[in-house]
Amino acid sequence: MSTALLLARHGQTVWHAENRYAGVSDIALTDTGRAQAEALGRWAAAHPVDAVWTSTVSRAIATAEPACRALGLTSRREADLRECDFGVVEGRTLAEFAAEDPKAAQAFRADPVAHPFPGAEDPRSAAARGTAALRRIAAAHPGGRVLVVAHNTLLRLVLCSLLGIPLAEYRRVFPRLRNAAVSELRIEGESTALLSLNVPCP
Repeated sequence: MSTALLLARHGQTVWHAENRYAGVSDIALTDTGRAQAEALGRWAAAHPVDAVWTSTVSRAIATAEPACRALGLTSRREADLRECDFGVVEGRTLAEFAAEDPKAAQAFRADPVAHPFPGAEDPRSAAARGTAALRRIAAAHPGGRVLVVAHNTLLRLVLCSLLGIPLAEYRRVFPRLRNAAVSELRIEGESTALLSLNVPCP
């Protein structure tokens, strides 16, 4: 029995508006981010789900809140859906890092899994924990529809893992998950299908 997972990246934050890496830092939504969350809530009202799961980070919880309110649900939280720790680039842009350490930045661009940022979480570990979390959520809701609100890099790594795409390709194959847009996965046992990607909520 397949489970539909509706994956959404959280709404815009101040750091994301400036293209800064926000991993473990708890950064609040902007006014635009809150509007995106409300749009996701309206989408959920028109496309009901059986459950809502989020990471434990406040920007994901706040993004899911309008959907929970519209559907009368309480979000469930999963620590393994948190964003990756970006090490020395936390709160900084890639351009700022490249100006400081051009060789490391070039290596990251060439293969972000083999050459993650100094002090960052191993992307392979992040992919493994995120993938396991989505499989647990799917198993908990057989035949259901579940909204999952999490994070850009974590979800891109997980999509590669579930779809059999080399992790090193995550930045090329999935350049960006748009804030509060919905991507639909179907998970049935060990099989995963991607039905839609980055569908905006009107």
